[in-house]
Amino acid sequence: MQALKGKVSLITGAGNGIGRGIALRFAAEGAMVGVLDIQPDACQRVVEEITQADGQAVALPADVTRADDVRAAVRTLTERFGSPTVLVHNAALMPSGTLDQTSEDVWDRAFAVNVKGAYLTSREVVPLMRRAGGGSIILMASITGTNGLPGLAAYSATKGALIALARAMAIDYARDGIRVNAVSPGTIDSPMLHTFVAAQKDPEETRRAFDEVQPRGRVGTIEEVVNVFVFLASDQASFVSGANYAVDGGASIKGDQPRL
Repeated sequence: MQALKGKVSLITGAGNGIGRGIALRFAAEGAMVGVLDIQPDACQRVVEEITQADGQAVALPADVTRADDVRAAVRTLTERFGSPTVLVHNAALMPSGTLDQTSEDVWDRAFAVNVKGAYLTSREVVPLMRRAGGGSIILMASITGTNGLPGLAAYSATKGALIALARAMAIDYARDGIRVNAVSPGTIDSPMLHTFVAAQKDPEETRRAFDEVQPRGRVGTIEEVVNVFVFLASDQASFVSGANYAVDGGASIKGDQPRL
């Protein structure tokens, strides 16, 4: 049985990495998927993957920091499939650096994509979900939002903001039947991790350190994160709202961090 059959979903940052994984799995579970990404070619590639597997999807090239882009994307999705009842805000930047090493431009851009993007997309879909009788909004946070990680000041700050935003929205929209949750992955074998590791002085040692510090001796997989998103988007999570799901193999409990 398909867990998301008939649901209309909007996924930001869906052109690559975990966002792509969510889009592909949602489509396999019966959802109609709006693939939103700032890279038009990436959008189209994911849509083609979905349609070749007999799924339904539409490419929505857009910048989540621009209100007009987001509004147009939601309008296109609604015209194609109907009002969205699932929103996943996954689009994110992960700049490295301590606070004093982070320029104002980098700080502002991280908050624009990671946090303002959640605001703009949610602002567009909440009225549609309200009229539809409810929905599920899932914000991609991170264990850095609660535990921190050396050299990721701006990223950690944005992810902490998303956890707080999910809790606030969960209360504000509970009577509208709109559930809002956050998911906080630990270190995941994804393009974002690959980019971060490649930028370090010793990439091989950095990757080894990430694996060794994990309670299970390895980083997580994209599929392990996607499983939680499917649950939260489905009706099986009908009484789950305001939660922050750590998907980190116990890393946030262990507390150790790699020495970079």
